[in-house]
Amino acid sequence: MTDGSVAGSSGPAHASGLAIETTALTKRFGRQTVVDDLALSVPRGSVFGFLGPNGSGKTTTIRMLLGLSQASDGEISVLGERMPQKLGSVLPRVGALIEGPGFYPFLSGSANLRRLDSADGFAPSGTRSARVSRALDRVGLGHAADKKVRAYSLGMKQRLGIANALLAPRDLIVLDEPTNGLDPQGTREVRSLIRSLADEGTSVFVSSHLLAEIEQMCTHAAVMRAGKLVAQGTLDELRSAGTTRVVVTTPDADAAAQVLRTLGLDPGHPDAPGPAVAASLPESVAPEDIVAALVAAGVRVRGFAVDHASLEDLFVALTGEGFDVVQ
Repeated sequence: MTDGSVAGSSGPAHASGLAIETTALTKRFGRQTVVDDLALSVPRGSVFGFLGPNGSGKTTTIRMLLGLSQASDGEISVLGERMPQKLGSVLPRVGALIEGPGFYPFLSGSANLRRLDSADGFAPSGTRSARVSRALDRVGLGHAADKKVRAYSLGMKQRLGIANALLAPRDLIVLDEPTNGLDPQGTREVRSLIRSLADEGTSVFVSSHLLAEIEQMCTHAAVMRAGKLVAQGTLDELRSAGTTRVVVTTPDADAAAQVLRTLGLDPGHPDAPGPAVAASLPESVAPEDIVAALVAAGVRVRGFAVDHASLEDLFVALTGEGFDVVQ
């Protein structure tokens, strides 16, 4: 996986099928390289999770994608156009919430959105009020449209930021930690909103450290570590790249371990209560053959399980750090 793809992946799609594509993308601050030779392939119409511990280069990457920061090396294509050369034609088709929303606290939610929309030279003024109202309703803030933003909770401000990204039809939405500060109900609403955007054909690029959220709303994901891409693909491809193991619960642990060795496995004792033996399961060995061999050898089998590595297990192995898995 050192090339940034998972085992079994069919490789990146053709450029015409990609919402975002980077080649050898690199960002340096002085002698420090914060994004190193990044090759992202984000399919159009996908909900793409961009994962990594703090400091792994996620936000710096997003800023380069949107022309907010200049790359040191490499190439960027967004919606099939070279960036930053085509900023003027690409950005009107992209909605973004980066590093948290910033609003005028003394203005209402709707007044803030109208002000931001009026600064967009591509936004038609004749439909402004209707689009602001529709965007607020879509993120569940219709009831708070006239409330001053200083009275908004952090979660409400986050949803207002997403509403700003939805003021006009978008081909791509880029969201940096979109569920930050949201209560469970707000998180479910944003998750449902993101899925509905994808259902309508919008590509959604989501940076997050909440693994559970990525698993529930994303179709694809990429994992960053210390500025490098260590894996990307569909969620199924990422899961299949993890280790599968067998766990045999038995009072005859030594005899079971010997049977596993004869089958080419390397047994050890799992972190589990009771006498048991565990080993990584290669594709060349079928679980039923292991059970048959154990029984033939007279091993008393109390339990037999095949455990597939979770995404959390894989990400910890790839990054060396844990992820938050609950909101």
